[in-house]
Amino acid sequence: MTKYIFVTGGVTSSLGKGIISASLAKLLQARGYKVTIQKFDPYINIDPGTLNPYEHGECYVTEDGAETDLDLGHYERFLNTPTSQANNVTTGRIYQYVIDKEREGAYLGKTVQVVPHITDEIKRRMCLLGKAGQYDIIITELGGTVGDIESLPFIEAVRQLRWELGSNNSLVIHLTLVPFLAAAGELKTKPTQHSVKTLLEYGIQPDILVCRTEHHLNLDIRKKLALFCNVNINAVIESIDAPSIYDVPLLMLKEQLDKTALTKLKLSTKNEPNLENWKAFLGKLKNPTNEVTVALVGKYVELPDAYKSISEAFIHAGAMNECKVKVKYIAAESITENNVEEKLTRISGVVVAPGFGERGLEGKLMAIRYVREHHVPFFGICLGMQCAVVEFGRNVLGLKNANSFEMDPKTKYPVINLMEEQKGVINMGGTMRLGVYDCEIKKGSKVAAIYGKNKISERHRHRYEFNNDYLAQYEDAGMIASGINPKSNLVEIVELKNHPFFIAGQFHPELKSTVANPHPLFVSFVAASLAHAKAAKQK
Repeated sequence: MTKYIFVTGGVTSSLGKGIISASLAKLLQARGYKVTIQKFDPYINIDPGTLNPYEHGECYVTEDGAETDLDLGHYERFLNTPTSQANNVTTGRIYQYVIDKEREGAYLGKTVQVVPHITDEIKRRMCLLGKAGQYDIIITELGGTVGDIESLPFIEAVRQLRWELGSNNSLVIHLTLVPFLAAAGELKTKPTQHSVKTLLEYGIQPDILVCRTEHHLNLDIRKKLALFCNVNINAVIESIDAPSIYDVPLLMLKEQLDKTALTKLKLSTKNEPNLENWKAFLGKLKNPTNEVTVALVGKYVELPDAYKSISEAFIHAGAMNECKVKVKYIAAESITENNVEEKLTRISGVVVAPGFGERGLEGKLMAIRYVREHHVPFFGICLGMQCAVVEFGRNVLGLKNANSFEMDPKTKYPVINLMEEQKGVINMGGTMRLGVYDCEIKKGSKVAAIYGKNKISERHRHRYEFNNDYLAQYEDAGMIASGINPKSNLVEIVELKNHPFFIAGQFHPELKSTVANPHPLFVSFVAASLAHAKAAKQK
């Protein structure tokens, strides 16, 4: 029977439920268990697809085209296994399903209520991945904080589900905060006590406490938490601030979080976790032999979580190159003709990030022109690829005011056009070209050498595409389409012939980069940036 672990949060948000969930899953996976993680978010949006990145960070896209919470990125990066539509559920999706069923008459005229109809649907979704029988353990992270009004149906569903599953088949991990008061010079357990008390009022006794803290928990603190929160002392787990999120699995191993969980679930702890590859990655991450600075030019740079997968992909690629990658975030709007050289002159590589809308467009185009003309390594992602096409059209092909149809529907030269299947689309949510698509790579291209194969698949999230009416002009001038979708003939990748590294993809390669498999485009871009930095020093 599949076992279930529920992870709740208390005291404050942003304590790291996703990292704790992913770290525990990694440890269980390393012991030989088949594990997956799912996230239940309490907001009423159907998914994060229409949310501004400043609201919720990046929107992570799965293989099957689900627009999901960024925590699913952590799950995939740690476990190296893909997630799906079923791994992220919101209040909006639950209510939409129940209301649609009510309209169909599926409830036979009964009054539709939060209990049992909403909670039943939550429970059904929580158990959906377990019914296939492919997982030993399913970890369910509940978004929000215990005590929030919007979280109540999820907490109630967990209470009911634990009773239905029976003893030893589920457990609750409560992530909480043990703050340090500098004035008093001590850690305080009262916030945790109150958080657990709130959870108890809802009918749930946590089995394990994971305590975020800036200072180590001594034995007295652990005993006090155990006594007042009704848990065993070995179930009080310290989660001290770590140098990186990739240290957390080893910290949780030291605290025996995985062993405690398995014991409570009556599962074997005989196999010690095999984390040799993980430790090797950490060794490279913490002992770089080189350092390189790359710029990320985007419109949401004030919130790094808006580009979370990109920043993590650089960590993976940096470790592969035994190189520390320092990412300098540059607001696209801040770049002008007068300061572009100043902003980029000490940069060894430039990424132009994905996004929507024309804000910052001209700054991105100026940055691309600079790196193209000065032979600085360039990597464009989604809108970054489209910007590279627009810049080349304007400044090399002489297509005056060439633009994307998204930015200027009246442009004379729509070198980036609205995809045919997107014409007539009215609703914004979940209607883009989403998920994984095949790409055939041109033999002899730089991209073919990087991937080491001629057929790949990558994840997409866009409405606009390269306008093939201009393809011949571009290729004659030196910008070749080195990756094409075989079914739609969509240009997936462009690269410049006479440039050390000028590659841009319509897809999002960062979404497939993991600790175990750093994405080859990021690995090669970091290597090219490092070579550029070394060459600059020798001048």
